[in-house]
Amino acid sequence: MIRYISSLLPALLATVTLSAATPLLDQLRTIPAVSGIREATVAPFGAYYEFWFEQPVDHAQPAGATFKQRVLLGHKKTDAPVVVELQGGPIEFPDEGEFPGEGELSGLLKGNQLIIEHRFFAGSTPENGAIPWEHLTIRQAAADQHAIIEAIKAQLYPDSKWITTGRGPGGQAAIFHRYFYPEDADVTVPYAAPLNLDRVDPRIGKFLDKIGSTKISVAAVVFGGKVDWACKWSVHDFQALCLEQLDRLLPIIAEMVQDRGYTFETVGGLERAVQLLVLEYQFSFWRQGYHCGSIPDIGDDAELVADHLLQVSDPAFFDDRHLAERQPFFYAAFTETGLYDYNPKPFRKFLPDKGPITFDFALPPGVERRPFNKTQMEEINRWLQTDAERMLFIYGALDPWTATAVDLKQNGKCQKYLQGSAYHNCRIANFEGPSKLGILETLKEWLAQ
Repeated sequence: MIRYISSLLPALLATVTLSAATPLLDQLRTIPAVSGIREATVAPFGAYYEFWFEQPVDHAQPAGATFKQRVLLGHKKTDAPVVVELQGGPIEFPDEGEFPGEGELSGLLKGNQLIIEHRFFAGSTPENGAIPWEHLTIRQAAADQHAIIEAIKAQLYPDSKWITTGRGPGGQAAIFHRYFYPEDADVTVPYAAPLNLDRVDPRIGKFLDKIGSTKISVAAVVFGGKVDWACKWSVHDFQALCLEQLDRLLPIIAEMVQDRGYTFETVGGLERAVQLLVLEYQFSFWRQGYHCGSIPDIGDDAELVADHLLQVSDPAFFDDRHLAERQPFFYAAFTETGLYDYNPKPFRKFLPDKGPITFDFALPPGVERRPFNKTQMEEINRWLQTDAERMLFIYGALDPWTATAVDLKQNGKCQKYLQGSAYHNCRIANFEGPSKLGILETLKEWLAQ
């Protein structure tokens, strides 16, 4: 249920009832940068607000152009910890009219929850819709997050402990924010957060070459996992089967994607999109935690093969509209945060490509590609290995992004936990016994400091 307090959409005001003021709401209203407050009912929070926070497009020019950034606040108690979930992209809403619920850390710590959408995604863009790409940097994003945390801390939760967190790109954002503004948080818990040291970090490709083979499987088992030793070849064989039977699959997939309204002009048409889906299959299979028993056999019906391919390798990933929505992600990856590419070599008999296939097609039209900022990533890497403190990293051993997990070296002021049979969605709840106890005791100790 949603009640509007104030809104950027005046036409909607006539259809809602204003909520009675509360001390928390009154305090929120006193923050000059806050506007468009909406109240929602989201269990288990006693109060829940969506609002917009005005930010400079360029924090080095605070008097210049601005944009409004979406923030969600779930409140329990004024003196409870505040868990800040940093997004590496848009806030994901479960369904239309619904808001994200309580995250794992907010539940474990009985904390308040602040969710911050990343600059230049979804609604958090300048009013004219034009993205000033030169200001889409990790430093600018960290300054956004700092401004919000500083304002909310001063007005609402001055005596609380503050924990920053995020998953995947959000976990990266949590690392970068803590690097630029270490005093904003008492503890940081990034989940599945890669630290890529190049535009295409070769460690990801090497990981995918080994995943399911003896070397990776043994490593996973050491950390408590169970792996099908032959799964690497099952995945490879399925990819080869799809490319070999491409002519049979294309009309089936064409009908499936047409029903979803997908188009693929950006990548070069349907056939190229299906080739890319097949190459993406390996990464997505392991990231999402599929099992080899789910892979169709060679003699199975073509519709079953197509169904499985699209279930694992989501065609939305290469759809024109979805690519346009994710342009900020790709721009950031090209310039600062890094990603992976596709190796066509194992399938050269089916593909025309002679070298690695990159995501250059996702670069925003007319935008000049800047060089990857390796120096900055290397500086952050050195900081993690020396001066960073009270950061606890959570990874699933079978997630391809774990290939570029942080390497703390001898920095005992931070902790890193690897769950052997988990994937990209690994949580603290996935750990058992001494490992889980160690995580919880570490958080308790750090928050008591």
